[in-house]
Amino acid sequence: MSHLDNIPSTPGKFKSPYIHRLRFHPSLSKFTFCFFLFLGLILYFFFLSSPSSSPISDPSRRSLRTSTWGGPAWEKRVRSSARVRSRNGLSVLVTGAAGFVGTHVSVSLKRRGDGVVGLDNFNDYYDPSLKRARQALLDRTGVFVVDGDINDSALLGKLFSVVKFTHVMHLAAQAGVRYAMQNPGSYVHSNVAGLVSVLEVCKSANPQPAIVWASSSSVYGLNSKVPFSEKDRTDQPASLYAATKKAGEEIAHTYNHIYGLSITGLRFFTVYGPWGRPDMAYFFFTKDILKGKSIPIFQGPDHGTVARDFTYIDDIVKGCLASLDTAEKSTGSGGKKKGAAQLRVFNLGNTSPVPVSKLVSILEKLLKVKANRKMVKMPRNGDVQFTHANISLAQRELGYKPTTDLQTGLKKFVRWYLGYYSGSGKKSAE
Repeated sequence: MSHLDNIPSTPGKFKSPYIHRLRFHPSLSKFTFCFFLFLGLILYFFFLSSPSSSPISDPSRRSLRTSTWGGPAWEKRVRSSARVRSRNGLSVLVTGAAGFVGTHVSVSLKRRGDGVVGLDNFNDYYDPSLKRARQALLDRTGVFVVDGDINDSALLGKLFSVVKFTHVMHLAAQAGVRYAMQNPGSYVHSNVAGLVSVLEVCKSANPQPAIVWASSSSVYGLNSKVPFSEKDRTDQPASLYAATKKAGEEIAHTYNHIYGLSITGLRFFTVYGPWGRPDMAYFFFTKDILKGKSIPIFQGPDHGTVARDFTYIDDIVKGCLASLDTAEKSTGSGGKKKGAAQLRVFNLGNTSPVPVSKLVSILEKLLKVKANRKMVKMPRNGDVQFTHANISLAQRELGYKPTTDLQTGLKKFVRWYLGYYSGSGKKSAE
């Protein structure tokens, strides 16, 4: 997978209409030359290192530059997609709609009769063609996905002027723990600034929508107490990704307190399944096993087992829809709070942590190929040794009950993977 590198701007030449009129003493001229040379070098290296020096240096910002929206035809598509077709249905703006969870949530909402409008910037953190294929699936389902960025406040404002959304499902984010070491700015841009941008348009809307958004199990960080409960401390993030999600939870609290926004945060635990993310272990393990490549299996200290609470996508979708259905109305209007508003956070996991080595064994059987395993010490890149969800609160408040075990879920994923990349003549999974 390739990423766009920062491309420095070309420093311009310093010009002044007065310089040619001046006559300098030789030593002064030499000093002036050296000064401007030094200044030019400083400016050059400043622009070289600045993440904003090039409009294409950060993939998450590209849609601000390239996307087009607006006009009668565009507004007609938005309204049609947002049309509610069931009694007491919701009208939902889904950000990150062409993402893994966003696609499944959008399809489920549309199929039950809710109005759905998607928003996605189609960045290239991973293969954009997979996102475009998801977009095509959504289009066939009747969901229009707007190509744009959550930080484009004018676009968000326009969407809310065209549709009176009752709910926002905010799933757009820069995902992945390890990529934060390569491009930290993209996490702040998407997970912090992007969340604020969404909350800003929601608090100014009249009526204000209820908001459900994706936090992460990563907020539990270095906690050693298991299973993880919503009551546990979350002030020890192990990665920048986790820190931005924790920051998001604090920001959500602030907007709930000041503006009366009804906000529900969902802490997802290692979601997997068809149409998944290629940067996830189960996905690239499948690719590498089929290609005969070695796969790294992390070990904790003293050869400790690394385990994850793998949660199948259908179970996550049920939790997302239940959160939307039980979300109370926001109490503010036009940016002014009129009363206390609902503020919740839930774990959505499977409650059954599975060692990563067992995940590989299941894939071997399903693919009928022996994996070339390579045991490696867990690097200090933000990964944690284990995750385990306590879902009692979600069970009580949402009726959340996961039903898909890892064997069943991986079987469905492998079937999709082989069909998408092999049987259907799609691109290779590089």
